[in-house]
Amino acid sequence: MQVISKQTRRVLLSMFASAAMAAAFAPTPSFAYDENSPAAINVDAKGLALKGYDPVSYFTAKTPQQGKSNLSATHDGATYYFATAANRDKFNSAPNKYAPQYGGFCAMGVALGKKLDVEPMAYRVVDDKLYLNVNKDVQKRWLDDVPGNLATAEKSWPGLKDKVPKTL
Repeated sequence: MQVISKQTRRVLLSMFASAAMAAAFAPTPSFAYDENSPAAINVDAKGLALKGYDPVSYFTAKTPQQGKSNLSATHDGATYYFATAANRDKFNSAPNKYAPQYGGFCAMGVALGKKLDVEPMAYRVVDDKLYLNVNKDVQKRWLDDVPGNLATAEKSWPGLKDKVPKTL
């Protein structure tokens, strides 16, 4: 039988504790975007839109805010979380104003004939409408020609919205 020294045991315990702490504080994966779903709204497996971000905060705060599960509302079959009760009430009074365009799919993706997931922090409010992008790099490309990309996306969306993303 092999005996482990006290120092080796301390090192192993320290490594185990560090790994456990890292796992405890690691970001949890988001389960948004089902490539096999024909849904017109980008939601996770629980029906949550915008990965839990408050849609009203995109219009009223300096940066989008994470919503709270106890402050929620449902619109078009998607659940939205809100940072404040006031934001939830604003949303409920005009959900089409605050809900993201193209069902919360990437605006540039729609312009390119695709239904792509989004990064909630890659966004822009244009003409009082919320548009999201898959990431900041794609957003830069979208911002190069917002009017042109919006015109193309507006033509593409009706034919895309009920399609399965992985078939596009």
